Amino acid sequence: MSLPQPVEREHIHTRHISCQGFKRKDGLWDIEANLEDIRTYGVDNEYRGRIEAGEPVHGMRLRVTLDIEFTIHDINAESEFVPAAVCKTVTDGMRGLVGLKIQKGWMKQVHERIGGPLGCTHLIELLGPIGTTAYQTMYREVEEHGKQIPNRPKPRVIDTCVAWASDGEKVKRRWPEFYTGN
Repeated sequence: MSLPQPVEREHIHTRHISCQGFKRKDGLWDIEANLEDIRTYGVDNEYRGRIEAGEPVHGMRLRVTLDIEFTIHDINAESEFVPAAVCKTVTDGMRGLVGLKIQKGWMKQVHERIGGPLGCTHLIELLGPIGTTAYQTMYREVEEHGKQIPNRPKPRVIDTCVAWASDGEKVKRRWPEFYTGN
């Protein structure tokens, strides 16, 4: 299956986001994300001079270190390509997220701590894909860990999408104790 044929158009901008998850030897997890914005045309920039077509306007990286409970133990940010000098000053501020737990509603805490004029829109945008990549990376161990907890809480994936609806067949088969259908 593919998208319908588009109307004739001109390619203007590409944003690449990639994420990778790693299990560390010390039992923690590293999730790394990269963001790159590239335009098909050149622009004059007061900080960098000329940014030519095909050169990154933005080039940023994040590494978030988590435990099995999704608590952030460390975070490192790098902004290699930015359109303004001040953009590089907020990378250390990302460390203000240490101690937060990636869970429902956590992005509100992110915005309270490092949002708006305190941070960088693009680095904050990377935190969404980092959260989902963390879950995908840690899935097997998270499930095993959950089985060890008495009165296990509802698995975090339940009710996050149609496939994992609490009244759906997947939940009925996988976690009957959390199934809400008939």
